[in-house]
Amino acid sequence: MKAATSSLSAFGDASIQTPSKSRIRQGCHSAGPNVSGDHINLVSSSMPSFPILQRSSEEKILYSDRLTLERQKLTVCPIIDGEEHLRLLNFQHNSITQIQNISNLQRLIFLDLYDNQIEEISGLSTLRSLRVLLLGKNRIKKISNLENLKSLDVLDLHGNQITKIENVNHLCDLRVLNLARNFLSHVDNLNGLDSLTELNLRHNQITFVRDVDNLPCLQRLFLSFNNISTFESVCCLADSTSLSDITFDGNPIAQESWYKHTILQNMMQLRQLDMKRITEEERRMASIVAKKEEEKKRESHKQSLLKEKKRLTINNVARNWDLQQHRITSIAINQDRRDSDSQDHCQNDGSTVSTFPEEAGSLDSGLSSAFQELSVTDTHLVEVDGDTLSLYGSGALECLDRNWSVQTAGMVTTVSFTFIEFDEIVQVLPKLKIKFPNSLHLKFKETNLVMLQQFNALAQLRRVDQLTIDPQGNPVVNFTLWKYYVLFRLSHFNMQKINGTEVTQNDMIMAERLFGILAHVASSELPQYRLISILGDARKKQFQYLLETKGKKPGIVSEENNDSKRLVGENTNRATLNYTTRDFYTEKLEEIKEKKKFCKMYIEDLVKEATEINMKNEALQKLWPQMFIELVRDAVIEIRNKNSYMKLCLQQITDQK
Repeated sequence: MKAATSSLSAFGDASIQTPSKSRIRQGCHSAGPNVSGDHINLVSSSMPSFPILQRSSEEKILYSDRLTLERQKLTVCPIIDGEEHLRLLNFQHNSITQIQNISNLQRLIFLDLYDNQIEEISGLSTLRSLRVLLLGKNRIKKISNLENLKSLDVLDLHGNQITKIENVNHLCDLRVLNLARNFLSHVDNLNGLDSLTELNLRHNQITFVRDVDNLPCLQRLFLSFNNISTFESVCCLADSTSLSDITFDGNPIAQESWYKHTILQNMMQLRQLDMKRITEEERRMASIVAKKEEEKKRESHKQSLLKEKKRLTINNVARNWDLQQHRITSIAINQDRRDSDSQDHCQNDGSTVSTFPEEAGSLDSGLSSAFQELSVTDTHLVEVDGDTLSLYGSGALECLDRNWSVQTAGMVTTVSFTFIEFDEIVQVLPKLKIKFPNSLHLKFKETNLVMLQQFNALAQLRRVDQLTIDPQGNPVVNFTLWKYYVLFRLSHFNMQKINGTEVTQNDMIMAERLFGILAHVASSELPQYRLISILGDARKKQFQYLLETKGKKPGIVSEENNDSKRLVGENTNRATLNYTTRDFYTEKLEEIKEKKKFCKMYIEDLVKEATEINMKNEALQKLWPQMFIELVRDAVIEIRNKNSYMKLCLQQITDQK
């Protein structure tokens, strides 16, 4: 028994050798071998297919508890009578196809049927005392019929055709299980093997292992030469507290650079790995490497979470943007429909009825619920990646009010705007110029750049070397001459690239030819007060030069003013080409409406007052002839008696004093 266990532990694929061998002589019986020797004879029986084994008295005395029938070319198990005391029976290296005729050997402890042609485990139900069963190198396809062998200590089934571990959960006393060189693809269904200390699974097709952590006494596990490629497929081994020796050599996992330190870090209780003793230095190095790997894994996980959050946020911002654009489009369509319907109703019945409020109300309700659903996640994103500041959603513009560190702000050379109305961007350009003084490259995607005038707003920046306008969400790029207008209007930046294409001198010349007259017309035809309001106080000096040269022919300007014209006059001419955002224009309209309202009230008061004066004048004209007659009459009457009139006047003067 001890020899058998030792053999399995060291060379799990080999068979266990029995301690003795009997001499057998070939017989000539037609039904089967009739073997006789000095001590053992196989004679014919009443059952032609099964010979009867007989031993001499000397053999029985010398080997009373064991019988070896190794390499006897047996095809069946012989009938063994009078040997009920046998404890060890060896049938190695024969051609037996079925286990038979041993049910009477109820004291049998050791049964070796290695290297035969057995296809099914059977005929063992009465051998309740059996402790060692060796069935290696047979043709067995299924583990079965072991229900009564509850005392089994060693079970060797290596070299068979077994595809699944099953029907062994009741073997609570089993210590050694050898399933090497079978067709197993996975390991599970091991619950109940509470005494198992050694499990040999070499040379199978195993890809993953389960339930091994439920074996409380398992110490040695051999998994060499299988198809295990990841630690996750055998991670249950890390939960085993008893496992001390394990082998993975010959598996894909053993070729990985992280193999050894991962195993040692997760299985601290191991003493041997791949039949080599583990040193403390190896454990220490594995711990260091594992910590670094864990840090990398955490960082990678963190980056993955950040990327996923970024993706979800950008998707949310995009949905928000699409809803907003849909709302604007729907309102415009409904407005046109309302106007059309209003005209139709006016023509039909003289009344004006609009369906727009109801339609707008239902639209707003749907949009509001959609926005509420979106509000559970971020509606904007601010990201600094190297030298690029990316802003997604209008809410991201508020980041320009943050207290950016000098180092971070100084590193930013590229600013990207996505899903933000260009008119909202215009309002923060002064802040952008201050917060990020080194920004040289601007990118616009889904910003509703729809007309050339909008590029005028970029002139207030400090410097722009590159400009990228994505066609997505920016219809202005469909204009053939938009690049030339940008080069003309922002010529003071000496731009290097537009949409990734180098700007050449020919491009600058073409831009000046196409749009140069535009600046001249704008500066020449605008009233003086309008120019001052556009340019502001900071450019009054430039404007003064503009006034001095206004209306003069190019040839009349003196040579000494040529440089001034290039440095001052040209930029000033372009400065008259500005851009007013819709919000600012709306504010101006409101202001104009208020002024109109005030002027209207003031004029109405003046008209009312003038009307009253005119009415009084007309009344006076009607009454004046009669009044004049009465005045003349009273005067004639009073001075008719001169002396009396004088006395009366003197009396009135005296009374007044």
